[in-house]
Amino acid sequence: MTRRFDGGTLLVATHNKGKLEEMAHLFQPHGVTVKGAKEFDLPEPVEDGTTFVENARIKAHAAAKATGLPALSDDSGIEIDALGNAPGVYTADWAETPEGRDFVMAMKKTHDKLEAINAPHPRTARFCCTLVLAWPDGHDEVFPGVMPGRVVWPMRGDQGHGYDPIFQPDGYDITFGEMDRWEKNKISHRADAFAKLIAGCFG
Repeated sequence: MTRRFDGGTLLVATHNKGKLEEMAHLFQPHGVTVKGAKEFDLPEPVEDGTTFVENARIKAHAAAKATGLPALSDDSGIEIDALGNAPGVYTADWAETPEGRDFVMAMKKTHDKLEAINAPHPRTARFCCTLVLAWPDGHDEVFPGVMPGRVVWPMRGDQGHGYDPIFQPDGYDITFGEMDRWEKNKISHRADAFAKLIAGCFG
């Protein structure tokens, strides 16, 4: 039996403005006020886990402990079959440069790696998301979500963020980068995890 969320305010443990807006939009029908980590001047904890759930737990528990509020975090990334499920938890790391994150560079790096091994088409992949809702007493609930698809080239679209312009979800002929942001929000890996969260803790 999952623990129910019975508060009015939920801290979403992210400094990513786009991710925070998506979460606020998803929670709107449930009467929950969403606040971000920036509002509390929370530092970003070191994410040294080797799985999505480990990293999501690190962020959620750090935020709940620091604020005394229930905290929700997610860790997400893209897994590409031909690359042995890389980049996976290192999805954002592939975009790191001395000047900050450069996802165009990361997408080119991904394409180059696939070309170097002559990976067959379709280049199947999936976006993964793990949501962790943590309470200040140390309890947590975990909800994984997945969106299967394929990696395409060249990059298409300027919507979304991260690797969206090279990911074409199953059942669609456009990439996440070409999809309306709120349409993507209904079908994405995060939407899958969010539906499980709502059923488990809010339903």
